[in-house]
Amino acid sequence: MNHPPLTIPELTDRMHAFVRSKGWYEPESKRPQTPRNLAISLALEAAEALEHFQWSEGPKNQDELAGELADVALYLLQLASLSGIDLEEAILKKLETNANRAWDS
Repeated sequence: MNHPPLTIPELTDRMHAFVRSKGWYEPESKRPQTPRNLAISLALEAAEALEHFQWSEGPKNQDELAGELADVALYLLQLASLSGIDLEEAILKKLETNANRAWDS
């Protein structure tokens, strides 16, 4: 699948469009998109990615792992957006902080 790279804001817009299309932002939704619920979903999807490495050093199915990682990224984009966090800025700031940290050798 060849397509031009998207920015974090463009990916976030696509994620919001998908969630809106499912009606999950509606007040009566059975899947309320609150920061708490999104943080839980993010952790659960990250755990599902871990399952691909349980009892082996590599994933048995690369496509399934890719799907889990995409779920993690989508929940991360949504949680950051709904929490008012500029994810690109936060990542760059964290990289700068980490660059100045001392790591064990």
